[in-house]
Amino acid sequence: MDNATYTTLTRQSGLLQEMQVLANNIANASTTGYRAEGVMFSEHIKALGPGTESLSMATARVRDTIMTQGSLAQTGGTFDLAIEGDGFFLIDTPDGQRLTRAGAFGPNELGDLVTPDGYQVLDAGGAPVFVPAGAGPIGIASDGTISAGGAPIGQIGLFTPDDPNQMIRQNGTMFDAQGGIAPAPDGRILQGFLENANVNPILQVSRMIEVQRAYELGQSFLEKEHDRIRSVIDAVRS
Repeated sequence: MDNATYTTLTRQSGLLQEMQVLANNIANASTTGYRAEGVMFSEHIKALGPGTESLSMATARVRDTIMTQGSLAQTGGTFDLAIEGDGFFLIDTPDGQRLTRAGAFGPNELGDLVTPDGYQVLDAGGAPVFVPAGAGPIGIASDGTISAGGAPIGQIGLFTPDDPNQMIRQNGTMFDAQGGIAPAPDGRILQGFLENANVNPILQVSRMIEVQRAYELGQSFLEKEHDRIRSVIDAVRS
């Protein structure tokens, strides 16, 4: 297998990964708090010797999470919360604490504020948020302070990763901040709103078409290169 074939194969592999990422973004365009992904291509160049052109190969092994603000949709729900600016909610899951921007919460039968999957929402100190039943109208201030009947009863935590580059996506909307977390001083919580996915479906579909065309061109080149090599081998044998 010659250098041209190796180079094209690595390019095809990267394009295939980008196609999968784009498809996942489009599928989650209506998922609350979803953060779109992109693929980062890197180029590796190797010198082949004096008087010989260097070999350049591209790989796409790193997924980049896009952290731009999604649009806010007003729902009027008491425990529907959106973050304006920087920050994440902190969630306690069976696999450890996770960060998320998806704020569709609600109290469970014990009064703990939980996600739709039943995971506890944590306060500024890392403890579960408790909302007593029958305590009066619930209000949530921009700093996360929860009031029941006008009296403060807790504060929803808002956090940011110490190193955004060490945030690992665990599923569609949750992240593992392996570099640690710290309070987010600039984020604001809005009660009665949810943040939409920061996915632009039109741009994603347009990019998918471009990637598909590039992949088809690469596939056509590989087929022609295969036919060329086979014809050379046949000529040598004859």
